[in-house]
Amino acid sequence: MRCTTFSRANFLLPMMALLACGAAMAQSPTYKLGRTPTEAEFREWDTVVGAKGKELPPGSGTSKEGAPIYAAQCAVCHGKNGEGVFPYRPLVGGIGTINTPTPKLTVGSYSPYATTIWDFINRAMPKYAPRTLSADDVYALTAFILAKNGIIKETDVMDKNSLLEVQMPNRNGFFPVPPQSVPDKDRSWFPYWNQAPGWKPAAK
Repeated sequence: MRCTTFSRANFLLPMMALLACGAAMAQSPTYKLGRTPTEAEFREWDTVVGAKGKELPPGSGTSKEGAPIYAAQCAVCHGKNGEGVFPYRPLVGGIGTINTPTPKLTVGSYSPYATTIWDFINRAMPKYAPRTLSADDVYALTAFILAKNGIIKETDVMDKNSLLEVQMPNRNGFFPVPPQSVPDKDRSWFPYWNQAPGWKPAAK
């Protein structure tokens, strides 16, 4: 019995000491690690583009210009024509299915703003080398996806002005209408809202 008690004491004392140290560290105001980002570093990453497109940079592109970029950078995950390669979702099709028992979610059928497509490509694509595309490349890829969905023509030029004029099919398919037009407080930006009752395609 004495041997057991001694063993427990030898175990508990170090554990109590570790817990005390952990509590003290948790109450410490700073760990003196890292540094505050500079204004330039903050601006470099604070690149979310909202629905009004005020943050869009100069540049332009067409679907024809985007086709070879898509083939080289995107087709391996999203398919030759945007049909998707499991487990990656398709980018094309599904327009008019969102408010049906078998909805097909794609950027063409679901996204309320064309600027959302531009923003996501610019910040997150290609998957293994994000933020490596030029503004012209992103405009061209956005045009390619929009054209594949039949929303614009292959020859339409997408830039910071014309992109805002694109009327996405699901523009009025969210609640509230119109959908969110400014980024969340954490600067995230992607449409995750519930479908509104009485959905109908946006007027062209």
